[in-house]
Amino acid sequence: MLERIRIVLIGTSHPGNIGGVARAMHNMGLADLALVAPRCEVITADCVSRASGADALVHSARKTSTLEDAVADCTLVVGASARSRTLPWPMITPRALGERLPDELSGTASRVALVFGREDSGLSNDELQRCHAHVHIPTNPDFSSLNLAAAVQVLAYECRLAWLDAENRALSRPLAASDDDNTQSNDLAPASHQELESYFSHLERTLITIGFHDPAVPRQLMARLRRFTLRARPERLELNILRGILTATERQTMNNVPSPQDKARHRSDEPH
Repeated sequence: MLERIRIVLIGTSHPGNIGGVARAMHNMGLADLALVAPRCEVITADCVSRASGADALVHSARKTSTLEDAVADCTLVVGASARSRTLPWPMITPRALGERLPDELSGTASRVALVFGREDSGLSNDELQRCHAHVHIPTNPDFSSLNLAAAVQVLAYECRLAWLDAENRALSRPLAASDDDNTQSNDLAPASHQELESYFSHLERTLITIGFHDPAVPRQLMARLRRFTLRARPERLELNILRGILTATERQTMNNVPSPQDKARHRSDEPH
């Protein structure tokens, strides 16, 4: 389970923080680190020093320019946020996140990303809207600022507790379930982040085509549809059905658009 949990850092500005995160991850048995557009040199003496023997995680970390590339294969994306938003999003505690992980990672294709933002400004609204849920660490409101590595340590600890609990439950069961029972079919697996982003692009294009959505006056329509869809956690088969509906809608709309020949014929039939 732990090997399918990815820690994603966006726009980190201090190499020592990256090293500290690597140490926090290694302490709790996590090893999948992704760095999105870091704002500093990553491998430095300070980074290695702060990693305290876990610098191999930094050397093997995947580096991407966008959040989408970092979480494309993930089926659950959770953003760490300390700020309230104008458009409320599903919010969970670190403990609730940990309790959710065994079920989320029961399928062999499932993968979870925990996303952390910049030290000075956190995650942008656009980045948070690409997350299924937000996790908030309930710190002292009079002194709420957490070091990046400390925030990762809290969530990584809850991940480890959930894994240990799942391992203990598995040992206590009289008969282990068969591989067939534990393997989700491909169609029933949760849609990946990449599949969801393709769906949202398709949905927006279709809504514009039928005149329901005006990008010039968005009124948070796509943000609200994102929130609704991500809260529903659609399976791949369900998402394919929705995209089929969108394709049929686009086709029907195109069929109803008069051709240039039809327009010319209509004008010629008009009385003069």
